[in-house]
Amino acid sequence: MAEAEPIIELKNIVKRFGNVEALSGVSMTVRKGEVLGLLGDNGAGKSTLVKTLAGVHDPDAGEIIVKGQRRTPWTPLAARDAGIETVFQDRALAPQHSIVTNIFMGREITNAFGLTKVQTQIDEANRLMREIGFTSKVFNPESTVGHLSGGERQGVAIARALYNKADVIVLDEPTTALSLTETQKVFRFVEAVKASGRTVVFIGHNIYHVWEIADRFFVIDRGREAFEGLKAQFEGADHLIHMMHQLAETGRADTATLKSVA
Repeated sequence: MAEAEPIIELKNIVKRFGNVEALSGVSMTVRKGEVLGLLGDNGAGKSTLVKTLAGVHDPDAGEIIVKGQRRTPWTPLAARDAGIETVFQDRALAPQHSIVTNIFMGREITNAFGLTKVQTQIDEANRLMREIGFTSKVFNPESTVGHLSGGERQGVAIARALYNKADVIVLDEPTTALSLTETQKVFRFVEAVKASGRTVVFIGHNIYHVWEIADRFFVIDRGREAFEGLKAQFEGADHLIHMMHQLAETGRADTATLKSVA
């Protein structure tokens, strides 16, 4: 089966903080239309890698290639211009404001006189909410975000990323502290994004959550890429967990146990 085209390629990325090398030559490819699960133990370098994708960190060495073009310097504005939107754990939402205000905050739709086109924003927010599967009849674009559940707030953050024309949405620990029901809501939002042809990078500490939603897995350990594989190459979530336990105990995982795929 032919692999989808790369959207983002990180090549030999190095990031240092003083004498600490948080990333030591990491290479990772993000492909069109997939859900890539990014896994690693605490301190493995996930957060640094996520912030590098988001443009918060400009690598000290290595290359970032977006759709075949090397991008430098690498900044949050450059990442956004490249179609990468990151939803961090705090989601950066204003809970006292409405859904529509949160989606368009800082990027309002205005007329020739600079006045906000209120109804246009409401209509667009409604479209975005339906596009990602926000089916609740209780809420509408003018509902206050503070009244939403944790999973629904993730949906608002994802809708905002879609409005910003994201090709790749990076979700940093999106199911942390969520119930099973709320986690399933997040999964539905992610599946809708994938169905639209976009890509999701899903970072999680709960391996079963990541297993359920991801098509491919990339595991980082102590600042280095440890192993990666398609879901079809693993026997199941327990196989992935076993390999990660091997990694923690011995510093390496037995990649020979991965199945080959046609």
